Amino acid sequence: MARTKEFEVDEVLDKAIQLFWMQGYEKTSMQDLVDIMGIHRRSIYDTFGDKHALYMKALKRYESTKNKKLRLLVEKQEPVKELIRRFLESSMRKDDEPQGCFIVNSGVELGVLDSEVASFVEDSYSKTEKLLCELIQTGQQRGELRASLEPEAISHYLMNAWLGLRTMVKTATDPGKLSNIIRTILNTLN
Repeated sequence: MARTKEFEVDEVLDKAIQLFWMQGYEKTSMQDLVDIMGIHRRSIYDTFGDKHALYMKALKRYESTKNKKLRLLVEKQEPVKELIRRFLESSMRKDDEPQGCFIVNSGVELGVLDSEVASFVEDSYSKTEKLLCELIQTGQQRGELRASLEPEAISHYLMNAWLGLRTMVKTATDPGKLSNIIRTILNTLN
């Protein structure tokens, strides 16, 4: 008879996300995962697979959570520039999570070494760009943004700016600098 799991899968996966996000894939050992997740090595293998499979599941869960938040932002009936400002500000330092973005960090660390991670990161970026494009189109339909803006090109630009902010936040100590960058990005939409 199979044993029932004595842990909540998403709860221990969230712990793995935090560790991978903080340390990266290469610096995280299986023992680190056992320690932080609070479950036995065998349970990790039985539930998630090897370290790489666990990493991919962690990336997928992180992306799912991030996309739900972004989708909720896009669906709000607020001025589009305000929503874009909030999207960009989501890059700012938060005390309750590691700096930067788990997906961005993964692309930087493993993008050229691991085709599965590279493909996942590229797909994730494309989904975010699609949501940004929808947001730009909504702003144009409401008359909040210039009709002459090219939604797809602007979504690529905003994504690139957001990725830069997600990377920069790891070392920038002056929040005013990041706020000035966000203000400049938003001015391109005028």
